[in-house]
Amino acid sequence: MGIIDYKSPLSVLISVKGHPYERDPFAAVFESLEGIRHTFVEQPASQAFLNPEAAEPWDVLVFYDMPGIDFSTQPPGLIPPPENLKAGFNELLSTGKGMVFLHHAIAGWPLWPEYGEVIGGRFFYAPAECRGMAVLDSGYRHDITHTVSVVDTAHPIVAGVDTRFSLTDELYLYEVFEEDVHPLLSSDYTFDREHFYSAHHAVTGNMFCNDNWPHPAGSSLIGWTKEHDQSRIVYLQPGDGPATYASNEYRRLLENAIRWAAG
Repeated sequence: MGIIDYKSPLSVLISVKGHPYERDPFAAVFESLEGIRHTFVEQPASQAFLNPEAAEPWDVLVFYDMPGIDFSTQPPGLIPPPENLKAGFNELLSTGKGMVFLHHAIAGWPLWPEYGEVIGGRFFYAPAECRGMAVLDSGYRHDITHTVSVVDTAHPIVAGVDTRFSLTDELYLYEVFEEDVHPLLSSDYTFDREHFYSAHHAVTGNMFCNDNWPHPAGSSLIGWTKEHDQSRIVYLQPGDGPATYASNEYRRLLENAIRWAAG
C-alpha cells in the first residue's frame, strides 16, 4: 500500500535478491498478514542487518534470497560469505532470533556448510560435498500441481491449514537433513531423477534436461522446523511464483511460521 505501518506488534525483515521473483505479488503476501509489519531489503545490503544490534528492531528474519552465487559467469561462480557476516549471523542464532527460509533460500551461500545446517538442507547448482559426501547437483521442476499433506497436524504452524491441499509450484529434488528436522509438510509428487531436471545443466545452458544425471531418489519433505542454537528455524519449500503467493493455505502457513519463529 505504500504506507508505513507503525502499529502492528510483530515486525519482520525480509531479505531478497539473488533469484528472480515477482516482487509485487510477493509483497502482497506480506501486506495481507494482519498484525505483522514488514521491511524489504535486497542483498547484499541486507547483510548489514544480520547481527544482533542491527537486527534488534525485527522479531523475525525472513530469507527469500540466494546470496553467494554469481550467475554472470557460466558456470556460475561461488562467492564465500564475509567473515563478519558469518560472525554476526552466528550471534543472531545464539541470541534466539527467529528465522524463516523460503523456497530458493535453501541454495544460498553454497560455500558456507554451516548455513545449510541452520536451514536443515541444501540445494546445489553443481556437484558438491555435503556432510562429507560427494553429491550431485540438485533437481528442479516448474509448475507442478501436487498435493501437500500436513505431517504434524498438532503443530502451531499448520493451525487452520487443511490437512491436504493442492499447490501448483516449483519443486526441488534436494538434500534434506531429515534426521535433524521436525517434518511439517510433504508432497505426493515423485522425487526421483525421472521427474526432475538437473540444476547444473540449466545454469550451463541446457534447460529442462536430466541426461547423464543419475541423481538418487530424494525426500518428499517440503516444509519443516528445527532449532539451531537458541533460534527457531522454519523452512517452507513452496513459494516460486504468484500462483503460490495467492494461495490462502500458503499465506496462512507463512503467517503461522513467522509467529512461531518469533516465539
